[in-house]
Amino acid sequence: MIRQRMRIRFGKQDDLRWIGHRDLLRVLERLLRRARLKLSMTEGFHPKPRLSFPLALAVGISADEEVMELELAEAMEPDQLLEVLNEHTVPGLTFHSVEKAVIGEKKAQVESVVFEIPVPVADQPRVRAAIADFLAAESHLVEREKRVEPVDIRRDVMRLELGDEGLEMQLRTARDASVRPREVLAVLGLAELEYDGYLLRRSTVNLTNEKVTP
Repeated sequence: MIRQRMRIRFGKQDDLRWIGHRDLLRVLERLLRRARLKLSMTEGFHPKPRLSFPLALAVGISADEEVMELELAEAMEPDQLLEVLNEHTVPGLTFHSVEKAVIGEKKAQVESVVFEIPVPVADQPRVRAAIADFLAAESHLVEREKRVEPVDIRRDVMRLELGDEGLEMQLRTARDASVRPREVLAVLGLAELEYDGYLLRRSTVNLTNEKVTP
């Protein structure tokens, strides 16, 4: 039986950013059915396509290059699969690249992610001062619902910069409690920025195991 794992990069933008992860899965499953691809399916009473995401995206955030892995039950070249996916896609969902991943190796795991958001010019001096204070601190604890202990978000903020294009933050993912981009915005006094119409987007997903075959 043929099993071929493909690593796919795609963008989730426009109105599609308002759907949650489960709804995205349903959109993708319908897309795969329309494309008539031969898929490797899970076992049990309700088989599903072997489709996995290393890191879900919160509602309201757009994405430039999300990652998913799909197992096919047929031989197909990456360029061919990319063409088929884009032929049957929906508005707001664009597939950028496909690579053959190695069957038997661990699935894609995320090391860090980059988020970007514009910042009004009038707020930039204050935000620069808040960035300097945050980066100088050894820790910064935040409270979360359903957690007894506060979370130290400082340890996982790898980079925090304000440039001409706006705020850019690189955040390390952690198994216990990864820092959330909106928590960083709140620390910098920018919690209301999205309500004012500024778009938060995840521009980059960096993986720990990028090994692929030609």
